[in-house]
Amino acid sequence: MDLGLKGKTIMVAAGSRGLGLGIARQVAKEGARVSIAAPTEPRVHESAAKLRDETGASVISAVMDARDHASILKWRDDTLDAFESIDGLVVNAGGPPAGLFDDFDDADWASAFELTLLSAVRMIRAVLPSMRAGQSGSIVTVTSSSVKEPIDMLLLSNVMRSGVTSLAKSLSRQLAGEGIRVNNLVPGAINTDRLKGLMETQAARTGEPFKKLWDSRAATVPLGRFGEPDEFGQAGAFLLSDAAAYITGETLIVDGGAMNTVW
Repeated sequence: MDLGLKGKTIMVAAGSRGLGLGIARQVAKEGARVSIAAPTEPRVHESAAKLRDETGASVISAVMDARDHASILKWRDDTLDAFESIDGLVVNAGGPPAGLFDDFDDADWASAFELTLLSAVRMIRAVLPSMRAGQSGSIVTVTSSSVKEPIDMLLLSNVMRSGVTSLAKSLSRQLAGEGIRVNNLVPGAINTDRLKGLMETQAARTGEPFKKLWDSRAATVPLGRFGEPDEFGQAGAFLLSDAAAYITGETLIVDGGAMNTVW
């Protein structure tokens, strides 16, 4: 299937590794022009170079702190300077730290708000003028399975990512008349550094060996394994593409059948 992404400009936040890189790789394979951003260099530039080598696509990179409004705007401006328009945006950021209610003070809550929810507001606000000028666009927010089934050890993520999901649903209705679609993409257990880090934290808290926890968790997935970033990326590329032109305000779950929720 031709997804219709060739020549379109897609911005991918947190695109240097993990879920973001999985999406960036798939849209690049489809011929999109890609702008990835992440807070760490040289990794973000190295990832862009690797994508160019793998796919032959036009890929640029930027150092961007999702908590910093100015750096989000600079990423947007650099993308427009390079490609002149913006057709798609992947809202994504590293998750807040794991923990329970008593583990966090006001500063932790404020930091999680800045990183996860306010960054989504700012990224979307930044790209809307270009999308409105073209009367089209697709925005995909990467959230978490915690928006469907809250995870005990991820209280900050439960709260903030649920806010992002509600934001996307609200905007999908407000922006539909302007040809702009907004959807959520929910990862289940995907084989990323983030998943490994969370399970290392769990192992440290419980005293169980990491490998035992890893294997036990994988066995709970109906498909019998963790997903791979490129599999998640294929779902993201679909939502960003013309193949999903009649889909907005929805939440697509990529979890190997793990969640029990029916909606």
